[in-house]
Amino acid sequence: MEMYNGIVCVTFNDLLSTDGGEAVMKIGTLKSMISRNKELCITKSKGQTNYARIDYYALPEKWRARFEAKYGDPRELLEKSREQDRLGMVMDARARDFYTNYTYYLKGEKKGLEGKFIEEYTLNATVLARLGKSYNDRIAYRKARGGNVRDVWKTIFKESEELKTIYSHTLPSSKPRLRAKLREFEAEGYVALISGKMGNSNTRILTPDAVEYIIALKRSSTPVYNNRQIFEEFNRVAPDNGWKQLKSVDYITKILSQPETEQMWYDAVHGELKSNQRYSRKNQTEMASKRDALWYGDGTRLNLYYRSYEQGRGWVVKTMQVYEVIDAYSEVLLGYHISESEDYEAQYNAIRMAIQVSDCRPFEFVHDNQGGHKKIGSWLDKIAHVHRPTAPYSGQSKTIESVFGRFQAEVLHRDWRFTGQNITAKRASSRPNLERIKANIDKLYTLDELRAAYYAAREEWNNGKHHATGLPRMAMYKSSTNERTHPVTVNEMVDMFWLTTKRASAYTASGITIQINKKQYSYEVMAAPGTPDHEFLRNNFGRKFFVKYDPADMMSVRLYVQEANGEMRFVRVAEPYIKIHRAIQDQQPGEREFIDANIRANRQDRIERQIAARTIERKHGMSMEEQGLRRPSMAGMTNAKKAELEIEREVRRRTRKAGMDKKWLEPGRITKEISNILYNELPGEISLDQHKVAGKL
Repeated sequence: MEMYNGIVCVTFNDLLSTDGGEAVMKIGTLKSMISRNKELCITKSKGQTNYARIDYYALPEKWRARFEAKYGDPRELLEKSREQDRLGMVMDARARDFYTNYTYYLKGEKKGLEGKFIEEYTLNATVLARLGKSYNDRIAYRKARGGNVRDVWKTIFKESEELKTIYSHTLPSSKPRLRAKLREFEAEGYVALISGKMGNSNTRILTPDAVEYIIALKRSSTPVYNNRQIFEEFNRVAPDNGWKQLKSVDYITKILSQPETEQMWYDAVHGELKSNQRYSRKNQTEMASKRDALWYGDGTRLNLYYRSYEQGRGWVVKTMQVYEVIDAYSEVLLGYHISESEDYEAQYNAIRMAIQVSDCRPFEFVHDNQGGHKKIGSWLDKIAHVHRPTAPYSGQSKTIESVFGRFQAEVLHRDWRFTGQNITAKRASSRPNLERIKANIDKLYTLDELRAAYYAAREEWNNGKHHATGLPRMAMYKSSTNERTHPVTVNEMVDMFWLTTKRASAYTASGITIQINKKQYSYEVMAAPGTPDHEFLRNNFGRKFFVKYDPADMMSVRLYVQEANGEMRFVRVAEPYIKIHRAIQDQQPGEREFIDANIRANRQDRIERQIAARTIERKHGMSMEEQGLRRPSMAGMTNAKKAELEIEREVRRRTRKAGMDKKWLEPGRITKEISNILYNELPGEISLDQHKVAGKL
């Protein structure tokens, strides 16, 4: 860190370094912050001599707090650094770390150095290191110049006294003792400065090895020891290991209850999960400030019993699962789905309902990492701008767990069919009355009644008062706005919630047929409501399409073709294939007209196909007539002669328009034209009729 143009600045290394503890922030966070606020960087990194300087007080308060927790107040540090630069000495950071982390045992209790001793020993170590360097430098310099080295120590002692005047260090004030302390420091390191009174062997009862053995006994599984048994076992082996025997079991209790010791055995006694929940640092967070900033999704047991009839068993008591999506700001239950298990279908339907209720996507969606979420990560990318899982078995980190608990305690528990809360709940009121349940199985909800009762309970919760604001939750939600979200469009709903068939299906004269959940659905493209698109059928017969459909509404689908690069290209919307009654007696009004219209359209399709095909023949001299054959009439065609005339007329028009009327190549017509050619009197000249024929030939 440094002061640059009157601004307190920190560097990338200050914020990202893990030396001396966890980094203040991750590199991705820092880059994102700079990209959003270009003025954060006072100078940019250019070349090898210039580096980026970041305006410290422009950083959010959260990161400044983390910085100061690790390094201290930057203004004070810079002031101290300037003072030290003036005096020519910088405190030894490694010495400070050593004395800060130094511990010793006193009467069985692990202790650390007091702050005043940490400061004293750090200063003394810094001075000794400087004196040692000065001594070696002066000796080397005088030897190189051929000078006398006998008086060097006098100069070193003088420097020590000058530093004592400036810094008030507590090193010896006599030359022999100071020299002895320097030699001891160079031989033993930082520990040489610690007073022998710290952890004196005469007052030390338990050595580190002895403490470790006590911890090992506490972690033992075969057998499992209580504190009294640990005391007895320790005293039994103490003489063999050179340890003093303990006089009371209270020493064992005291050692095992110390914070740094308890963590070493807690998991073996209570389980690693309990240990993790007890010792892992908890974040203190402020909840979302507006609607749709953060949604939570999670599944839990639907805490109401219902009855179900099973063959051979009669009526049995059952429960269901429910997957809920809530808005963290208002605690409104936005979407849910009731099912037998928490799976992809439950999550899909609950999230879909939440978006339909809110009419927008959330900025962030937090979910557990179980069930279908492991399979739908890419789909969740479409649902929210950001989505992330919470750590499993960490209920306290999920707001939705707290909402579930209060929803159960405030609303569901009033129903006598209540299953009780989570098994870890301690209050008696959180337990179900199973005797009453068994005695009244016939009065439990049916599954349909259960769904209705749960819907009513959710409505009561959403219209109830928020615990923090006192306002109705739904009113809080509706009155809030979020500028980072926008209404969901139809195309976005299709992209998020419509599914695509795994295989392409062919479009035939009977439309396109897909199979979903072992049920077949047939669709066709319409030119107008209730009118099949015959032109689409002509142009796409046999072409294969991928079908995108809405599982909640199969009344229309979308057809896509897959491009060479793998991308899907939308073609048309298709609607359910129109079905009519075969028996005239069963036909509804309008069906006869539809049949007649379809017949006319099919007739026209045949004509159009013939026109297109024969035009190609004529253009390339491949028609039956040009090959000396007669063309057969179209079988089953109403007014076949009229159709042939219509086809021939259109073919001639198209070939003339293209300047390629191949009728001039028919053998009979060519012979006739040649026989009508007349020669003029002048040799080499031909009549106008000849010019006409020659031009066509």
